[in-house]
Amino acid sequence: MKVERDIEIEVPPEKVYGVLMDPDCLRRWVTIHQGLEDGPEGDLRKGSELHQKLKVAGQKFSVRWKVTETKKPERVVWEGQGPMKTKANIRYSLEKTDAGHTRFSYFNEYELPGGALGKMAGRAVSGSAAKETEKSLLKLKAFLERDG
Repeated sequence: MKVERDIEIEVPPEKVYGVLMDPDCLRRWVTIHQGLEDGPEGDLRKGSELHQKLKVAGQKFSVRWKVTETKKPERVVWEGQGPMKTKANIRYSLEKTDAGHTRFSYFNEYELPGGALGKMAGRAVSGSAAKETEKSLLKLKAFLERDG
């Protein structure tokens, strides 16, 4: 399953990158975020890990994330491991526009267990995940343009 979205945020990529790499900011923009079970102090960097509590489509679960790649302020790649061997790969790409703003591209590819049955269930989750991604990106934009 995949979720891909783009949004323009009217602040420079350095500011967007700073918020994306600050685990304390997750609650400010990620709509499915329910809290952190553990994580590093300060900003995330390559090799950083955190254990995040999430809620999608009424289901609560935890994912252990690891930052596997960073290129400040252009790119971040995450790998996640969730319940029942679910896996996720998330990529953030930030591009500076001619106006000095940020074109933020979000890509999330995830696998659910259970073969064909898991894929069918995944379609329902995918719809919710796509809606929540839209809401999260709009919250990120509002937060950065208002407070950034």
